[in-house]
Amino acid sequence: MFRRQLSTRSLCLSAIIAALYAALTLMLPVLSYGAWQCRLSEALTLLPLILPQSVPGLFIGCLVANLLSPVGIWDVLFGSLATLLAAIGTYKLRHRPVLAAACPVISNGLIVGSMLSVVYSLPAALTMIQVAAGELLAVILGYALLKAFRGRIDWKKFQ
Repeated sequence: MFRRQLSTRSLCLSAIIAALYAALTLMLPVLSYGAWQCRLSEALTLLPLILPQSVPGLFIGCLVANLLSPVGIWDVLFGSLATLLAAIGTYKLRHRPVLAAACPVISNGLIVGSMLSVVYSLPAALTMIQVAAGELLAVILGYALLKAFRGRIDWKKFQ
């Protein structure tokens, strides 16, 4: 399996996902950064359900997008870590889609919410709920997109 992940096709797919994540985040900075956020790029966090190559792609895309975050190094470190943990959790729980979809909501809500509460001097519970709510909206969008593409794309070709 590891060898398959290092194929040219897999690396290119990871790079495309990273670029898409970063572009979607940077295109909509008002939605992507701040105590209230709903990154449309986070809709991609459900891709590990069907594409294992999306795990590194999501992490790298988030890392690149967070390099331009107004929060600075804290978002690079903690925001990227939250997305990596969410992607790994989603992949590990791919056979239990509801639990898998909860991974990005919980991971970002706890980690990014805590980080933003410190950065903006806001109550931790408030920022955790705000980030988790935005993440939930993105995950719902991601689920709708996956459902819409289910019969139209043969995902096995990408694996």
